[in-house]
Amino acid sequence: MRNSSPVLRSGLTVAVAALPLALAAVPAVAGPGISVSTTGSTVSVTTSSCTQINGSWGTASLLTSSQGSFAQGRQVTLSGTSTSQSAAWSSVSPGTYTVIVVCSDGTTAGTQSVVVSTAPSPSPSRSASPSASPSRGVMGGVGGSATDYGTVTLVAGGTLVGAGLLGTAWYLRRRNKPYRL
Repeated sequence: MRNSSPVLRSGLTVAVAALPLALAAVPAVAGPGISVSTTGSTVSVTTSSCTQINGSWGTASLLTSSQGSFAQGRQVTLSGTSTSQSAAWSSVSPGTYTVIVVCSDGTTAGTQSVVVSTAPSPSPSRSASPSASPSRGVMGGVGGSATDYGTVTLVAGGTLVGAGLLGTAWYLRRRNKPYRL
């Protein structure tokens, strides 16, 4: 008679051990928040957390590192739809800023820091003339080789491949014969 209880116990042990891993793999539900991005000297913020009250979605404020409250920052009124609201600041100097979004009902949708860096200026040599494209292209299918080998190299390589094939055929034929005394 078979005793299946050790198998059952080991299966339960594996299932109980895997339960925390399975629960940890479930993604957490993200709460409301904001998304801040920079393009050159423009900072923009997007949210979907605010609801419209009396025609207003809310206000966003851009604070420098020396400013401590929402009222001290550069404030912009949010605009958008019921699915997405946004605001933007242009001509922002390089530095570290904090963006705070307060909805029209007084709740804070989110706070996020952003770094504005100096926009790279185009070099005169780049804009003066376009770069020349390669004359032979990528050489796809050549096996990565762009060197043109001579006839002697190709004949020597073919001879080595042929010798390898002959040696393999001789070895396999000889191995097929029974051993004689």
